Amino acid sequence: MTDSYLEELNEAQRLAVTNTDGPSLVIAGAGSGKTRVLTYRIVHLLHKKVPAWRILALTFTNKAAGEMRDRISALVDPQVARFIWMGTFHSIFARILRAEGSRLGYKQNFTIYDASDSKSLIRSIIKEMALDDSVYKPGVIASRISTAKNNLVTANMYASDSGLQQSDKASRMPLMHEIYRTYAARCFRANAMDFDDLLLNTNILFRDFPDVLANYQEKFHYILVDEYQDTNYSQYLIVKKLAASRRNLCVVGDDAQSIYSFRGARIENILEFRNDYPEYKLFKLEQNYRSTQTIVNAANTIIANNEGQIRKNVYSKNETGENIQVMQALTDTEEGFNIASDIFDKKYSRQLLWSDFAVLYRTNAQSRIFEETLRKKNIPYKIYGGLSFYERKEIKDILGYFRMVINPEDEEALKRTINYPKRGIGDTTLNRILELASETGSSAWQVISGNPSGMTGFNQGIISRIKSYTNLIESFGKDLAEADAYSKAREIAMGSGIIKELREGKSPEEVSRYENLEELLNGIKIFTEAAETNGEPASLEAFMATVSLLTDQDNEKKEDRNKVTLMTMHSAKGLEFKHVYIAGMEDTLFPSPLSAGNPKEIEEERRLFYVALTRAGKMATLSYALNRYKWGNLERSGPSRFLLEMDKKFLDYPQTGGKPFTQSPPRGFTASRPATEAAPSYASPSRLRKITAPKASYSSAEPGTGAQGNFMPGDSVSHERFGNGTVVSIEGEAPNTTAIVNFENHGTKKLLLRFAKLTKN
Repeated sequence: MTDSYLEELNEAQRLAVTNTDGPSLVIAGAGSGKTRVLTYRIVHLLHKKVPAWRILALTFTNKAAGEMRDRISALVDPQVARFIWMGTFHSIFARILRAEGSRLGYKQNFTIYDASDSKSLIRSIIKEMALDDSVYKPGVIASRISTAKNNLVTANMYASDSGLQQSDKASRMPLMHEIYRTYAARCFRANAMDFDDLLLNTNILFRDFPDVLANYQEKFHYILVDEYQDTNYSQYLIVKKLAASRRNLCVVGDDAQSIYSFRGARIENILEFRNDYPEYKLFKLEQNYRSTQTIVNAANTIIANNEGQIRKNVYSKNETGENIQVMQALTDTEEGFNIASDIFDKKYSRQLLWSDFAVLYRTNAQSRIFEETLRKKNIPYKIYGGLSFYERKEIKDILGYFRMVINPEDEEALKRTINYPKRGIGDTTLNRILELASETGSSAWQVISGNPSGMTGFNQGIISRIKSYTNLIESFGKDLAEADAYSKAREIAMGSGIIKELREGKSPEEVSRYENLEELLNGIKIFTEAAETNGEPASLEAFMATVSLLTDQDNEKKEDRNKVTLMTMHSAKGLEFKHVYIAGMEDTLFPSPLSAGNPKEIEEERRLFYVALTRAGKMATLSYALNRYKWGNLERSGPSRFLLEMDKKFLDYPQTGGKPFTQSPPRGFTASRPATEAAPSYASPSRLRKITAPKASYSSAEPGTGAQGNFMPGDSVSHERFGNGTVVSIEGEAPNTTAIVNFENHGTKKLLLRFAKLTKN
């Protein structure tokens, strides 16, 4: 293999590709070709005769891993490329845990619970404990457990932490630790791990079994990590452990695109890389190949306001391009109409595709207006991040059967399949089975598949139906190891009665469900043929291992592609479009009012705007409304501070005669000046690992006679329900003046002063 591939790289990319030994930090600006650098760096390692199986490459989506593998296979022998350990964090660590999990008490065929499985189990536990699910909300509980696991806090550690107990009591959830403990025990009993367990258990495995860690340290001579700014503490620690021996670690990312702190991502991981690896080499990819010069330069003026960053000079050699359009609307409804009309006009006047356009917004709730206005103009659209193919009921039902056949201990799969199609086993019977499992410390499957005499409280008719179910599952599992995925999947779909059930449906919805099942079987057929061709496992278990680790970005259907895309700014990361509309650029919406008064959170919101703007290739439009409906009231707003920070020479104002907006900046806002030091600037956050209580969402206070004014930012105040707090900001005009208050025990609240019973301390 020649090294002609290096001729396709610019100088900065070539340096990042060829300097393979020791720790490397590759700061890749938006659109700078980081995937190419990662790909070619692996190709270069293979060119240097590094065995493929000595290389570990970690990504955040299967889609990214697949694209990299395809590119590598085009440059080297595909039979060599397939031996690279390349995949998402979760898929790679699941692979390790299937090989080593017995040390932690798991069987090799453990199930991986997705988010809906976890919430279903939590919902069951809350019901069994007779708790109020309006207080103990399953989504909140799941999020808190996830945060704990990603900070390496096990259920027992959680229960013994007095600080966490106090936080839970303040949130009116004093039994949170019991739910976590029960959830962890039930997952283990079901031989199941959730997504966060894949990380937590890998950390525990490496901590408690040094020989296992040493084995993988020796195995992986070179480690590469994509999107390093998105790693959480758990991922960071695993990577650090694996790289500790040889220190051939290359991380690629962009601190300016770190926008997932709410998922546990820690920007400190990339900002403090030089502290972890003092001998590191820094490579900056600063040429943007995606966007016009105007878009790149405008984005630079935004991100320059952040203090916590590694300074770089992103530039573009593309065309200068059009100025960024700023659209002002009287109301949020008019904003939707303006954007829909502009998309319609540009599509036909410039001979574009609908898929060339994307509308980005800060919150999912904003999509409603755009859906309505696009429908009125017959413009096809899709909402990115909606219900994925594998989340549909009929698909989850058949996958539930696959899971039961592979791992009969899977409690969530049993609950889904034991009475579908209907076989006369109702909720009362199911609840009794789960009670018996809890009483005996066994799995639900052990209760129903053992001696019938152990099923106390059931009549013979029920016992007969249960045995019919267990016999069915056991029959499917007899030749599981020998059969290929497609033949076994078809056998289960037919034998379970699901195909018959769906085929008899006549309504459009039922026909669609049948077609979705057919599509799933087609996909399994393709998987089976590809696996057999490549000499890889083609079993149903191998297929399910792939499906259980799919991410949102892996589920896009081809027929959805030529449509306008609607999505949140967070969902847009990693994507690109010719024309991007960023809606809701208002001081009461973006940055999020929840970040008010917190400089670190404001910086993340600014990074979010930077990410949104740099999705645009040819043209960007920024839109804001002077009035927006909130809880049925039309409230006034002004342009976002981020609009005010932009260099005006990159902006056009077609609706205001070319004049910039004249509204004053939001109260308490002072434009920060960009740092001018030549050396990289790093944040220095605390290394303390702790969990904070989830932020409360906005809440209107109880009706009262609170004063309209007399409150200033910084005032110490008290509220009869929320207790003591500090005023962060005052917004709006009477009678709709609101105060954003940070309460000591209840987080940030937005209170309408005419109703709030708020008093100064």
